[in-house]
Amino acid sequence: MGAMPLRAVKEASAPKVADAGDAGDAGRGVRRGQLPDRVRISITSDLAAVEPDWRRFQEFADCTVFQTFGWLAAWQKHIGAPRGIKPVIVVGRFADGGMAFLLPFCLDRHAGLRRLRWLGHDLCDYNAPLLAPEFSQRIAPDRFATIWQILQAQMQSDPLLRHDWIDFAKMPQHVGAQVNPFTHLEVTLNASGVHLARLGDDWEKFYVAKRSSATRRRDRAKRANMAKHGEIRFLTVTNADAARRTFETLMEQKQRSFARKGIPDLFERVGYRDFFLDLATNPATRPMVHVARTEVGATCAAANLGLIFGDTYYHVLSSYIDNELSNYGPGSLHLREMMAYAIGRGLKSFDFTIGDEPYKLEWSDTDLHLYDFLAAVTWRGVPAALTFRLFRRIKRTIKQTPWLWRLAEDVRSRLGSLSRSVLRRRA
Repeated sequence: MGAMPLRAVKEASAPKVADAGDAGDAGRGVRRGQLPDRVRISITSDLAAVEPDWRRFQEFADCTVFQTFGWLAAWQKHIGAPRGIKPVIVVGRFADGGMAFLLPFCLDRHAGLRRLRWLGHDLCDYNAPLLAPEFSQRIAPDRFATIWQILQAQMQSDPLLRHDWIDFAKMPQHVGAQVNPFTHLEVTLNASGVHLARLGDDWEKFYVAKRSSATRRRDRAKRANMAKHGEIRFLTVTNADAARRTFETLMEQKQRSFARKGIPDLFERVGYRDFFLDLATNPATRPMVHVARTEVGATCAAANLGLIFGDTYYHVLSSYIDNELSNYGPGSLHLREMMAYAIGRGLKSFDFTIGDEPYKLEWSDTDLHLYDFLAAVTWRGVPAALTFRLFRRIKRTIKQTPWLWRLAEDVRSRLGSLSRSVLRRRA
């Protein structure tokens, strides 16, 4: 489809995108364009300027918790900015001024090339736009294709927004009740799937429906054995200091698990530790963050950090202790307590987020696909896009072939054990 003529409206002496002041029609440094069917877009990298509109929009827009301002602003502060990543926030408005969509993009550099990605791409289990509830009724797929085409032309005409290739990963097929318009691009399946459980209004009924009588007997036996080591308590952490202590315990337990499995330590990556601690303790994000722990006596046997947004509980990070108590399934017990908590809060869905781990399959009743989109925009971006496309195809083949995935996990674990042995000898 050929691009329609673009009439970009720019202010004289507009400052750089990094200094943009407002995502509205009259903002300083904002690149604007009039799109077909009277949809107007504005682009800015100033998160503070767009924050009020973003926060209002996310309250009723179709999106996931990973598109909320609090999550992405914290990511940019602790992870994006130290890497030199620049936000590129695209706001689309209908003719009446109401927001049609918000696209939280960013620009980074890879191998000397400029790459367009979703903001927060690595720690967002789902990368997606925020869509007005009436978006699909007012903007058909072919109209969005034209909007996307013109937006691309507008960005490429601006030296501050120009990029060599596009790398959009982990895009859900649906955003709320609407089809994700980005899945109309030439997408490919992501290596991992998504699994959700629809919750009822009664934990015991839900539990009986999901677990056989034999499994429930085993659960009771394990809990009884665990109780011999001390009183069992499931605690939701409600203050910043307790949240910090609980999350530090979670990190320690996860780090030991990563080492056992030969997985690189998530919390050693620049900014990751501070990002999660900020989420867990910051008053601005605390309402959407659920930090909890299961104690056995004075011991934290399991812990988690979850997110609550809309009618959904998002299962993000969890851990359990690696000692005698682990024989009695503290992680499984904590998961059951989390789901009971979600039902008690009146939530409708428990989202296990990205990944196909067996325990997720045991509880879920809804499976969803994620999609990736890779495209070269300039000739310089062709090798990078082709290389990443090949890599993701191989990764998906391995993860979706049981014996190959078991082999990969075994090799990874053996390499991790070898690495730990070498470090111990050197010490």
